[in-house]
Amino acid sequence: MAGTDVTDTPPVVVLLGPPGAGKGTQARRLEERHGLVQLSTGDLLRAAVAQGTPAGLAARTVMEAGGLVSDEIVLAILKDRLAEPDTRAGVILDGFPRTAAQAEALDALLAEAGQAVDAAIALEVEDAAMVARVSGRFTCAGCGEGYHDAFKRPAAEGVCDVCSGDRFKRRADDTAETVRARLSAYHAETAPLIAFYDARGQLARVDAMGAIDDVTEALGALVAQARAA
Repeated sequence: MAGTDVTDTPPVVVLLGPPGAGKGTQARRLEERHGLVQLSTGDLLRAAVAQGTPAGLAARTVMEAGGLVSDEIVLAILKDRLAEPDTRAGVILDGFPRTAAQAEALDALLAEAGQAVDAAIALEVEDAAMVARVSGRFTCAGCGEGYHDAFKRPAAEGVCDVCSGDRFKRRADDTAETVRARLSAYHAETAPLIAFYDARGQLARVDAMGAIDDVTEALGALVAQARAA
């Protein structure tokens, strides 16, 4: 990949941000421009289950019983994934850790490989603006291209710019009321985690209300700092 920089101790970046902050978009850009690999907890679990790894089989047993996958299983799956060659340029952790206890467990896991979290980046947003941003989202049912009632409508009304499809869909939980509840839950859950990384001097804050390209540049600068450390 263009821009990939392989080091003996690849950077580990924890990406934090509420629903609608643009984590997915920015993680993809960091992958494309800096060679980092996005590791999403949900994707890792599904892949491990599909591959039938020991940790994946343990996760499947818990999931089929309707339980929550333990931190130990998630860490085992993450450890397996970090051992794969494509992570040598660095990783972006998305969805884990979610608590200070998980952050401490992650530190112990990384220490086994001589690594550490280089930066925890919090994408900061204004809640009122987030409600408007998220509740207006819709996607093309054919190709998945994203649109917004106010910020990004199809060039031709009712026709997807990418695949020319004419069917669109909205997530059932992208209502204003639901978004407010999700933001409240995020802040309550993440506040101790942000304090955890802030106390260790690992926290960086990025204003995610600006232009997408500006956010990308700010994140890229932080990744460059992590690589140079």
